[in-house]
Formats: sequence, C-alpha cells, structure tokens
Amino acid sequence: MSFTRQLSEMSASELNDAIDDTNFPQAHILSRGRNNSVCSTSSTSGTSSLADRAQAQPEETAANPGTPAEEVAPAGNQRPRLILKTNGSSPDSDGTQPKTPMTPRTSTTPGHEKCTFHHDLELDHKPPTREALLPDMARSYRLLLGGLGENPDRQGLIKTPERAAKAMLYFTKGYDQSLEDVLNGAVFDEDHDEMVVVKDIEMFSMCEHHLVPFYGKVSIGYLPCNKILGLSKLARIVEIFSRRLQVQERLTKQIAVAVTQAVQPAGVAVVVEGVHMCMVMRGVQKINSKTVTSTMLGVFRDDPKTREEFLNLVNSK
Repeated sequence: MSFTRQLSEMSASELNDAIDDTNFPQAHILSRGRNNSVCSTSSTSGTSSLADRAQAQPEETAANPGTPAEEVAPAGNQRPRLILKTNGSSPDSDGTQPKTPMTPRTSTTPGHEKCTFHHDLELDHKPPTREALLPDMARSYRLLLGGLGENPDRQGLIKTPERAAKAMLYFTKGYDQSLEDVLNGAVFDEDHDEMVVVKDIEMFSMCEHHLVPFYGKVSIGYLPCNKILGLSKLARIVEIFSRRLQVQERLTKQIAVAVTQAVQPAGVAVVVEGVHMCMVMRGVQKINSKTVTSTMLGVFRDDPKTREEFLNLVNSK
C-alpha cells in the first residue's frame, strides 16, 4: 500500500488549502500513513541526508512511473512516518527565492575574511550579498524620512537610515538560513515513540502586509518514529521562518513542515499564539486581541486522543 499523496490532491479540510511554500522551498509532496501499526521502510536506517533523499526520489519515480513512491512494510507497533519529498524542481529556479548556502560559511571561507556576521553560524550569519544591500536600503530609509516631512540631516536622524537598514536585515535574517544548516546533524537515532513537546518558544516576526511586528509564543509537539531532534533545534526552526516577512497562518504550517522534513515523525502539531501590532497600533486598535493558529499533521490530525493530549500539555501551567 502506498500512502504518498500529492498536496494538490488533498482537500482544503485536510491541510487548509495545502501548504503555502512561498518561502519554504522544499514542501511539495506530503507522504502520510493512515495505518497506525506500521512505519514506512524508506528511512529506518536513518543514514541518508535530507538532500540525498530529495535528489534520489525523483529518479526513482521516473524509473518506475507506475510504481508507488513509498511502500509500507509491517514493523511491529511502530507508527506511520510522515515523509516530505520534493518534485525534483529547483525552488530557486524562478529567481524569486533567496539563495541559501548548502554548507555553513566561516570567517576563513575565501571571500569572507572581512565578514562580520559569523558570531553564530546557526543564527546570525549573513552572506556578503545581504551586507551589500545596506547602502541602498539606507538611501531608501532616508527618502522615507524626507517623505514624512522630516529633516534627515538633523542630529537625531543623521544615522537613522543606516540603523534602520541594519535592523531590517536582522529582522529578516531567516532568508539566509536553511533547514539543513540549522539542524547541523542534530538528528539522532533513538528508540522512542512517545510525544515530545517544547512549548512557549518566543517568536518575533514582521507582518508582510504592513511591515510592523507581530510576536508571541510557539508550541511544537511531535511523535518520533526512531528519530529525535535536538531540542534547541525546534527553537531554531522557529527562528528560520519567523525572521522573514510573514503571516501567522503560513508561519505555523512552515514550522510543522520543517519538523516533518527533519525527522519524519508519525505526526507533528504546532500552535502559535500571536499579538499583531497591525491590529493594536492601527485599524481596529484592539490591544487585547490575540491570534491563535494551529497545524496538525499525521496522527495529530487523525487521532483525537493524541491531539487532545498535546493540547492539554500545551495549555497546562
């Protein structure tokens, strides 16, 4: 039996009109099992990398066009494993996605000897191409100040364009981060199949509609299927996608998809609670309003008891 399904074939009620991969360029196909008594055999060894699987799968599909992409074999009481696959196309081929390095850069990498953004390779690194944006961005902020009727040359505003440009690069540093770089090999084989939950991860992002902040907390749970993820990597995954121009609905799905891609668990659940300054500072100005979004994949979607257990853990004090 194959449980590989194209996202385009899924109904809106299953995955909320499918996963928007506007700035998550590797979520094209979702494989999900329905039988809770088996795990797919494609990743029991755990030896292949994310990139290897992404490259190998299109070739296998092309060689056997009439053969299901994933076969299921009995494996005791193990749960089915969520598997994300790519369709073989390059996510950056249309020129709309930011280029991300395949390997981490360091201050000794040729061309990066004078780079000042290598304090933390997993979080703070920016390539020289982004640093090169600072002069143009500073000029744009200077024009903005003038358009507001301010004098950009007065004492309090002389360095504001440069400060604002650097701040915006920091707020959107997630464009220069990839899941492979952030995981950094922190995926471990472990005979553990009970729920793992990390809750109340602080999140700061920028609303893509008004370019004002929204912030809140993220709670992530997953059911391992022979693989576990370093706990700090869940927080780093939140950083990748929150540090971009975002909407909360997309952010929630992207975090769930990233965890699925990282460890192929039996299921993933993500709940995000956010306060949006575009609702607080402008518009309806409802200062006490909060927005809650959730994404449930695998057994968290299919099994009400599993979903209830996760929500009880998240809501407990």
